[in-house]
Amino acid sequence: MNLCDINTVKRLMSKYATGTKKGFGQNFLINEEIPYNIANESYSYHSMKNKASKKAVIEIGPGIGSLTSELCRLYDKVVAIEIDKTLIPILGETLGEFSNVEVINEDFLKLNLDEFLEKNLGECTISVCANLPYYITTPIIMALLENARRENGTSKFTSITVMVQKEVANRLCADSKSSDYGAITASINYYGEAKKLFDVSPDNFLPAPKVTSSVVRIELYDEPKYKVKSEYMLSRVIAGAFAQRRKTLLNSLSSSFAELSKEQIAKIIEGIGFDINIRGERLSISDFCTLSDEFSKVLNK
Repeated sequence: MNLCDINTVKRLMSKYATGTKKGFGQNFLINEEIPYNIANESYSYHSMKNKASKKAVIEIGPGIGSLTSELCRLYDKVVAIEIDKTLIPILGETLGEFSNVEVINEDFLKLNLDEFLEKNLGECTISVCANLPYYITTPIIMALLENARRENGTSKFTSITVMVQKEVANRLCADSKSSDYGAITASINYYGEAKKLFDVSPDNFLPAPKVTSSVVRIELYDEPKYKVKSEYMLSRVIAGAFAQRRKTLLNSLSSSFAELSKEQIAKIIEGIGFDINIRGERLSISDFCTLSDEFSKVLNK
């Protein structure tokens, strides 16, 4: 069954009395080369990093299974998490030939990820692969990053390969000091490196979105490259630094750290060698780690 054939997609939608839902940001791929390429980009990196292990992948939002089926042909185990219950019977038909896939009808953002991984993929090395709805891209990526490490600091995931809106992809992969650099970029840089792989034009989808998409792979560090006293504080500092992009780092952090005076925050910024008029986008992840540790000292957190 060609799950990227327009007539097949429409027949399945009709057979199961459903359709694409704007509320879930659903756009189904109709060019079979795209899911094939996404799956291979995910698996090639995973297999290169994990040569002898049992290899598993989590897919978020499988839709009707076009990417899922390609992942099933490569990985030892696939767990697909789908929020839309009307798609579950369709996936039962489209993935029926595969014995290495499990479909779970859940909201990914409501999962206890540690319990989920232990229950479903405890013996595997794991990557994540997804065609993410545009409206929920950042929350899903942040949820994955914030749960990416075990207590000993090693990474739970090998990589996160996602198709997102091109504008978002530019932010995920931006260099510090560029206009696209923001809180999500700095957060990714703490956990790994994001690489843009290829663009996907609107005519590859049903219905066609109004924007171009891009595929990005976040290659997570096996062990921490940067160390901080508190990852919570780092997250808070990064969020605060970009909360008001047009303002200086001092003014933006002053709005986010009400428990400190502006003078105290200025002293912290100057103490690590920065001008108080610097903006958040000028700081690298290493700079943010240093700044975070200074805030931890002052706040005893």
